Amino acid sequence: MAAAAMHAAALSPNEIAAYERDGQVTPDWRLPDDLFARFQSALDRLVAAHAPARPDFIPLPHVAPADGEPAATALAREFFELVTHPLLLDLVEPLIGPDIILWTSAVFCKPAATGLEVPWHQDGQYWPIRPRATVTAWIALDDVDAANGCMRVIPGSHRMGEFSHAKSDRDDLVLNNVVDDPRLDPARARDIVLAAGQVSLHDVDLVHGSQPNTSGRRRAGFAVRYMPSTSLYDRAIDPGQASNSVPLEFARRPIWLVRGVDRHGANDFRVGHTLW
Repeated sequence: MAAAAMHAAALSPNEIAAYERDGQVTPDWRLPDDLFARFQSALDRLVAAHAPARPDFIPLPHVAPADGEPAATALAREFFELVTHPLLLDLVEPLIGPDIILWTSAVFCKPAATGLEVPWHQDGQYWPIRPRATVTAWIALDDVDAANGCMRVIPGSHRMGEFSHAKSDRDDLVLNNVVDDPRLDPARARDIVLAAGQVSLHDVDLVHGSQPNTSGRRRAGFAVRYMPSTSLYDRAIDPGQASNSVPLEFARRPIWLVRGVDRHGANDFRVGHTLW
């Protein structure tokens, strides 16, 4: 098979059907070696720059810092180029359509032996998007499995509506909204085991989480969130804080139309932008 064909990011009809049925799919595709190496290099530099703070949750690495510090700005620019790479857009287009908005990204890097738990939750209840619509591309930058705290999902839960959540003040959790709903059945959980370079795709309403990393291996992943432009990123909605340790601000967050046109017509692509 030609190299270009091997690297083309496309979902098969069976993979699209699995995503619609389960709310998650791991495509039979992985990042090309050169793109994967760029992601790993950017991650290592970000974690080093973030120290001594914990790296379990580092939001918005693709957004330029307000102070314009040159090294941080250059690194943000590199992340931006990575998350807008055509191969990633090609991967999500079959799931949300050809009109795509990049609205957030985050690093989830669990250190060996001390990586924190991500509780059961639905992403959509954190986000000011109406109608709720996003596909997350979760890119494995290490080999991830049950031992080092891989993502776990409840297949089909994205079709069950909104689950109730309760606030938690536990300091050993990455996020503070935890599913508190009798419909949650952890016995149905599926481990999303990924080799470094693989990508998991999941729906905005899928119930998912992950266990602490008690292994001797790091578990690093990079989540990139894309929404269809038929939805509105509503800056008037305050969804509250999703983390007890990392403050998040949604009203001034920059978003980008990275493919197609703004079908909703009211998305604001000017707020929060500094350098690009």
